[in-house]
Amino acid sequence: MTFTEKLTSYLEADRVRNAILVVILFNAIILGLETSKSIMAQVGGLITFLDRACLAVFVAELAAKLVAYRTRFFRDGWNIFDFAIVGISLVPAAQGFSALRALRILRVLRVVSVAPRLRRVVEGFVTALPGMASVFILMALIFYIAAVMATKLFGGSFEQWFGTLGQSGYSLFQIMTLESWSMGIVRPVMEVYPYAWMFFVPFILVTTFAVVNLLVGLIVNSMQDAHQEESVASTDAYRAEVNEKLAALEAKLDQLIAAQKD
Repeated sequence: MTFTEKLTSYLEADRVRNAILVVILFNAIILGLETSKSIMAQVGGLITFLDRACLAVFVAELAAKLVAYRTRFFRDGWNIFDFAIVGISLVPAAQGFSALRALRILRVLRVVSVAPRLRRVVEGFVTALPGMASVFILMALIFYIAAVMATKLFGGSFEQWFGTLGQSGYSLFQIMTLESWSMGIVRPVMEVYPYAWMFFVPFILVTTFAVVNLLVGLIVNSMQDAHQEESVASTDAYRAEVNEKLAALEAKLDQLIAAQKD
């Protein structure tokens, strides 16, 4: 076994992945402690050292993967994801780059690339994006029509909520999320326009209970399909391994039979 093969086997071992996961979670705690002025005043030097130590571990891991996988490293989207996050962490905290340094907390997202179950969830979500695009277009059309109607119907008396197309769209988005929609917006409007409920109730039924649930259904179906594909792939791999072992066993039996005949 070559050095590259040994390094690849070492990086893909469960104990190494679990160790990286522990470092990621520990680093998340460290980054959270950095937001406390009192803690930084007391042990700021230690926290900074631990943060840099965690970053050194991540850099060493990526360097080892680059050596082990070489060009294959950039064929995996998760490797590129890890590379980008660690690269942002290496940006110096000076001048206009100070805002990028705040993005160091994105290292916590590496939990997704390390944990297979979380990766399955993200991959299912990404797979559902094409189907979700059609639903988003449908929702945009509904919002545009409703915003135009709300502006014309209620804009004269409630300019703060429905004075312009943008304000109407924002107010309708608040209504769709069911955040203070009744007492905060709809009931005050109904004091001036008693039949306003005939506009808002159908809007909520269509957007909140129909279109949003359609999005959830698409994501769930996509995750189920991804899980099923993974199960089929693992089953095929197991069958291939069993067939390979059976073929090797059959070859040995043939050799024994041939030896007995001789």
